Amino acid sequence: MSKLNILTKGFFKENPSLILVLGTCPTLAVTTSVNNALGMGAATTFVLLMSNILISMLKNVIPDKIRIPCFIVIIATFVSMIDLIIQGFLPALSASLGVFIPLIVVNCIVLGRAEAFASKNPVFDSMLDGLGMGIGFTISLVLIAAVREVLGAGSFMGFTFIPADYNMLLFVLAPGAFIVYGFIMAAVRQILNSVEAKRKAKAQQTA
Repeated sequence: MSKLNILTKGFFKENPSLILVLGTCPTLAVTTSVNNALGMGAATTFVLLMSNILISMLKNVIPDKIRIPCFIVIIATFVSMIDLIIQGFLPALSASLGVFIPLIVVNCIVLGRAEAFASKNPVFDSMLDGLGMGIGFTISLVLIAAVREVLGAGSFMGFTFIPADYNMLLFVLAPGAFIVYGFIMAAVRQILNSVEAKRKAKAQQTA
């Protein structure tokens, strides 16, 4: 697999939220606004990037029998770092995201990439994988949050453009999160299936 494919596979083809259906809890919980989505996405990307790098560097040192506890300790270290940074420099974002920043420790995306990729591949490839998966996760959060914020609050990144009387409160609530998540997931899968079908048809024509 080329370096570019390692980086970009997480954007859509193997998007952790929309295709692999990982990290569903924060995906549904923090996407009430685009600002929250960007904050959570950036924090998760940082943890993915740094933990992938360190785990790849230590993969030959960590005993196989205790690799999962070791991965969790490494991940928890970087989560604590980003949590303190957000508390210190972005207190409003920290208050808005609440417990979901510390819960990155148990996010299936982070531990999954550590186990499936970083523990088996070189440092540079692991760095690209963590960065790509983090960007893909952020893309999915922002897509869902944009729809929910526009329809549910009549605003985008805090800028209000629809009067409160016309807002659809459903999309700010949990049921709205599931509805938007499902429709966006279906749309992305349909697009990927269409692209794959065209690629196969083109391959057959040239064969």
